[in-house]
Amino acid sequence: MGAISSCCDSCFRSRKSQSYEPLLLENEREAVADLLQYLENRTTTNFFTGSPLSALTTLSFSDNVDLQRSAALAFAEITEKEVRPVGRDTLDPILFLLGSHDTEVQRAASAALGNLAVNTDNKLLIVKLGGLEPLIRQMLSPNVEVQCNAVGCVTNLATHDDNKTKIAKSGALVPLTRLARSKDMRVQRNATGALLNMTHSDENRQQLVNAGAIPVLVSLLNSQDTDVQYYCTTALSNIAVDGNNRKKLAQTEPKLVSSLVSLMESPSLKVQCQAALALRNLASDEKYQLEIVKCDGLTSLLRLLQSTYLPLILSAAACVRNVSIHPQNESPIIESGFLEPLINLLAFKDNEEVQCHAISTLRNLAASSEKNKLAIVKAGAVQSIKELVLEVPMNVQSEMTACIAVLALSDELKGQLLEMGICEVLIPLTDSPSSEVQGNSAAALGNLSSKDGRTTSDDYSAFNDVWDKPNGGMHRYLYRFLTSLDATFQHIAVWTIVQLLESGDPQLISNIRSSTSLIPNIRQLATTRTSTPTSSIGGTPRSHGSHHSYQDTETGEGQGEIQQLAHRILEFTDGEPESVMTPSAPASQKQAGSLVDSRAESMMGRDHEELRRSVREAFSSS
Repeated sequence: MGAISSCCDSCFRSRKSQSYEPLLLENEREAVADLLQYLENRTTTNFFTGSPLSALTTLSFSDNVDLQRSAALAFAEITEKEVRPVGRDTLDPILFLLGSHDTEVQRAASAALGNLAVNTDNKLLIVKLGGLEPLIRQMLSPNVEVQCNAVGCVTNLATHDDNKTKIAKSGALVPLTRLARSKDMRVQRNATGALLNMTHSDENRQQLVNAGAIPVLVSLLNSQDTDVQYYCTTALSNIAVDGNNRKKLAQTEPKLVSSLVSLMESPSLKVQCQAALALRNLASDEKYQLEIVKCDGLTSLLRLLQSTYLPLILSAAACVRNVSIHPQNESPIIESGFLEPLINLLAFKDNEEVQCHAISTLRNLAASSEKNKLAIVKAGAVQSIKELVLEVPMNVQSEMTACIAVLALSDELKGQLLEMGICEVLIPLTDSPSSEVQGNSAAALGNLSSKDGRTTSDDYSAFNDVWDKPNGGMHRYLYRFLTSLDATFQHIAVWTIVQLLESGDPQLISNIRSSTSLIPNIRQLATTRTSTPTSSIGGTPRSHGSHHSYQDTETGEGQGEIQQLAHRILEFTDGEPESVMTPSAPASQKQAGSLVDSRAESMMGRDHEELRRSVREAFSSS
């Protein structure tokens, strides 16, 4: 808080020498004498209780402005050196001094109050006792020192969540916004810091927007002061969490993205970090996803992504993930050299969130283009996933298996993925405690088992190699899904078995036909329309061109197709051994088209959702 020079002793003594003592009341003379004595021994005196506080209180409530100045200066100096929780008996005289018409009293009293407002208990009590109203009046003062101390105090008060709404409703936001444009850098810092502290709730952010804070904050991104840049960048990042605010920013602030991109090159690491996070939040919308690339944001993001400073890595990874959601950005990101750094981050065991952002970005980059899928595999992503996926946290496993499921949509890559032994890690994960990981792993296996335009040269031996191992192999996985209480898992199992039978591989056909655990359960699904509830995702197999993929349904249609697919399996397995099951689209004859964009959702507030979204994304192709 604004420092007050150590002048209390000289102030009292000079007034004593000016012979105005006869003008003082008796109790005021005693208070002056007592306080001078206490100040002589200030290192051992507790000014927040007993006689020292009583002396300060007497001077504070005096009608003599000189004594008020002395009391205010004493409070400011004492609180500059020591802050502790105080009671109403301490705050009442300081709040009284805030109401003085004397500039010196206002300045010192607001400094003292701001010092005390560093303490959590004091923050609440100051507001409870009505401290906001006189502080707002002082923010309107023409005196820069008074403005600075008053705004600084409000900044401290606004760090407590219980105070934020009260401050927003007190009328403080308009003068704070005005003072953010102050030519005095101290006032500007305090005001922008206070505005930042008010951006941590939806209601307060809207109050700020209504107070006209957005154009002020954006204009101050170009400030030469690092603290002001940081406060404004962080405040705008918080404001951009709300979709309506992003629309307003898009309509009124055309230079916002270019300013934030420039700040990613700031000498200050904290400004770089917050600029990337602000862009991350903006990139929840398509317009900003494209604009960040247009403004050459990828160059700075790539540099931050390869930093050794965790906050920079995390903010850049989060931003790139959102930018990668737009299909038009996939190739620019790959061409800018992001693949190797992203793959390296898959092994970033120090931070699970970094791993999630990296793998989700790779999945997004693979969504729309066969060329991109090939580039991602060539860069070593699948090998890294195979080495890491059984050891990483569950959330990362979910993202990794979903990525494999998307890559496995490529007919050109299926054989390569199978040769790499990816099934060996997918099969154990179909028995994960996480339904998302189970569903994504099964989706990946299903996509690997399907083929557009199968030929006699197609090699399905990889499925035979893992029929009984590891962890019971494909055989056990399919049994568990067929007997699951979740109709979606049943659906995945019968659909995958259809793909395996359509392969024409004699060993696979024999394995399925001779299974005493699979066939009875398939028979049951074929003869009894399942009454078990469909999971939160539902699902039906469908044809994507000639590809088979997984189509979401909400109601009984998916369960009806379980029955139809089970019939189709039995038509083959109960037939002549030498017969071959010819590829065909499922009974529903659903036509081509992705069931849902496989891109990750934006990271503002995204939690891992239920199996519905996970499996839908895993089976999708854009």
